[in-house]
Amino acid sequence: QVQLVESGGGLAQAGGSLRLSCAASGVTFSIYAMGWFRQAPGKEREFVAAINWTGGSTRYADSVKGRFTISRDNAKNTVYLEMNSLRPEDTAVYYCAGKRWGAVATVAEGEYDYWGQGTQVTVSS
Repeated sequence: QVQLVESGGGLAQAGGSLRLSCAASGVTFSIYAMGWFRQAPGKEREFVAAINWTGGSTRYADSVKGRFTISRDNAKNTVYLEMNSLRPEDTAVYYCAGKRWGAVATVAEGEYDYWGQGTQVTVSS
């Protein structure tokens, strides 16, 4: 059974930092591209960051470029999202997702095969 479990969400002040983790089980993690998406209240889910199976290729949404960093540890079956210089508009539920045969850091939500349950990030001004 495939499971993606996010952790690390919470409350941060504007300008602060949080580190999200997503632990995968039931999959051969090293063949998966991984992505982070977010959904704010009343808005559609949007792409945040993606990383390919080796970690050698990453993609970011323009809104987080230079502030967020995606990384992975294939030995620990875990993908991370380091979030710095947080802004109130980063407030959302953050989801990790996995795509099989992930040679490319995929930005398209519809191409991902598995999703986590989400973790809330709230940034206060």
